[in-house]
Amino acid sequence: MNMLSGSKFHVPHYSNPKIPSSSFSLVLNNKAFHQFHATPSSYYKFKYLSMKCSNSSISIPSSSSSSNDDGSELFEPDPSLTNEDLKPTSPSQRTLTGFEMASLWVGLVVGVPSYYLAGSLVDLGMAWWQGIGTVVVANMILLVPLVLTGHPGTLYGISFPVLARSSFGINGAHIPTLLRALIGCGWYGIESWIGGEAIFLLLPQSLKNNSSLSNYLPWLGTSPLEFFCFLGFWVAQLGFVWRGIDGIRILEKYSAPILILLTTCLLVWSYVNAGGFGHMLSLSSRLTSSQFWSVFFPSITANISFWATVAINIPDFTRYSKSQHDQIIGQMGLPIFMGLFTFVGLAVTSSTKVIFGRIISNPIQLLGQIGGLTTCFLAIFGISLATITTNIAANVVAPANALVNLSPKIFTFRRGAILTALLGIAFQPWRLLRSSESFVYTWLVGYSAIMGPIGGVVLADYYLIKRTHLSVNDLYSRSVYGAYYYYKGFNVAAILALLLGILPVLPGFLWKVGIASSVPNVFVVIYNNAWFISFFFAGFLHWMLSSFRSKPDKYDVGGESLLSSLK
Repeated sequence: MNMLSGSKFHVPHYSNPKIPSSSFSLVLNNKAFHQFHATPSSYYKFKYLSMKCSNSSISIPSSSSSSNDDGSELFEPDPSLTNEDLKPTSPSQRTLTGFEMASLWVGLVVGVPSYYLAGSLVDLGMAWWQGIGTVVVANMILLVPLVLTGHPGTLYGISFPVLARSSFGINGAHIPTLLRALIGCGWYGIESWIGGEAIFLLLPQSLKNNSSLSNYLPWLGTSPLEFFCFLGFWVAQLGFVWRGIDGIRILEKYSAPILILLTTCLLVWSYVNAGGFGHMLSLSSRLTSSQFWSVFFPSITANISFWATVAINIPDFTRYSKSQHDQIIGQMGLPIFMGLFTFVGLAVTSSTKVIFGRIISNPIQLLGQIGGLTTCFLAIFGISLATITTNIAANVVAPANALVNLSPKIFTFRRGAILTALLGIAFQPWRLLRSSESFVYTWLVGYSAIMGPIGGVVLADYYLIKRTHLSVNDLYSRSVYGAYYYYKGFNVAAILALLLGILPVLPGFLWKVGIASSVPNVFVVIYNNAWFISFFFAGFLHWMLSSFRSKPDKYDVGGESLLSSLK
């Protein structure tokens, strides 16, 4: 029997005799789901829900069910909680190897934003080795929550929106998934703007000098010509988006070696024209000791938040992994490739001081400075490929899945992807990329205050409270007896922990964007370390608040006990 039968999950019949006879309570067995087995028939092992009323034992489903030929039950998930994109992956869909997972990270890492982030560190005054060290340390730290969050995706075959139901509740899951989706929409706009800049680079100079199209418009924030190039690239990506997750996987797999080759060519060019690595790597830091540390900590936070979005929704990809071993080996690609590409970005950026007499941190501007028809075509191809591989994998999958989770009847993956692209325009990415400081300190550090507490709550719930045991049936059920129904579908503890985790960072953010004229220095320090503080604070709060409920997954049906205890 396969895991899925139409819209039904295979659920072996189970009756639990250990319920006190004087109670009328539901047993939710969180150990119902076991690891992958060799045969599809044993792939998913569900234990059924049982109740005991007075002295008689009866079995009931948490949602509608019907009998199978062998006497077991076929679980029918609530139609408002599932469709083909939200169902657990079947054994035949588990084909992602460690190599393919690593190739995914090559496609994600090799891109203009990663290069721009590395160049921004030099632009802010760091030496080359300081910049590389900052990036590597940050990504080694991020690797831990990345692998931990990927675990339930591989074990249960579920995406991030479905995983979020276990911690935030069946309805409460929309809060973290939509927050993640909004940030993904912002990144989609940024990547699309970068791709549009590559198109602008190829345009003839006569068109660029056209006063009616090239003039800067204050209300728009850019020139009409650059905006039209942005829209052109935005439209071009939709063809790849339309192919879905299988198309994304193929794109990442075959783009990885091409991107490595093009990156190597850029490094060789800088080496030859700068007269070797000695010149490009001899640029010392422009920061004093105290200035360096004031830049270092927010830079660590910015580098962590750079991929913190993907670390949140990594189950969207690990659910297709063959095994935990494959997903872990593949995840190791992040710090390795990020460190290597950062070296390329910092080395090339430093070499521009020797070659052109000034630092050029934006690779688009650098390629325009190099000139030449061949260079322009290679630049267009390389930047477009790098942008598409990063943009589709990192910034389309999570928002699209969040929208599918919001309304499975209305949204499919494709429809969610189209809406993501439309919202990317509304973020006006050309304003976010106006300067290194606004990109690093406002955009990256700012949204880390949201990603941190979401990650903290999800991991604390999965490892400290659920002990990695989830009831897959209840993830797709709206029954009030479901393990994740909590209080009317919302886990009060998780939502409070999320809000309180964001709160300490808010004053520093308001000061950074100019809304607040001044704030105490402690809030500036908190803002500069937003991801760390919000991650651990929210995770600890969720763990503590959840302790108010007495064994919530088994006996606290509606979550009213927690709500009452917090009043």
